[in-house]
Amino acid sequence: MLGKGFSAGIRTLSQTAVVYGLSLLLGVNLNWSPLALLNVIVIVVLAAALFSTFSLIIACIVKTRERFMGVGQVLTMPLFFASNAIYPTDIMPAWLKIVAHLNPLSYVVDALRTFMLSGTTSTFGLGRDYAVILLSTTVLVVTGARLYPRLAS
Repeated sequence: MLGKGFSAGIRTLSQTAVVYGLSLLLGVNLNWSPLALLNVIVIVVLAAALFSTFSLIIACIVKTRERFMGVGQVLTMPLFFASNAIYPTDIMPAWLKIVAHLNPLSYVVDALRTFMLSGTTSTFGLGRDYAVILLSTTVLVVTGARLYPRLAS
């Protein structure tokens, strides 16, 4: 279970390299400190583990490929739009701000922006970002580990 999530994290490292390359071409002011790069790698791997485990849980619950694709899209798109990936939480309506603060993707985006972009500060605080990402990943891995054996047997 955990290995599957972290193998997804390793695959996302190539995507991270592409994002860095495109950012360079576009002239984005990136933070190249070794500590920032290490933190980006850790956050990307944890986020990949988090969301691939989320997908595995959905697959365990719905059991067919067609349902998985439908339910996966129904859950994934709102997670993206109800995060701070597009708009800062400061300009969100109160109800959406609550949803964004409950959404682990908001903390992933906040941490990545802080570590990748020069001169950027964390909205939520890096300690809180890491805590939410780690706690969410742990809860989903434990949940997935309990669901998967029932499906396999």
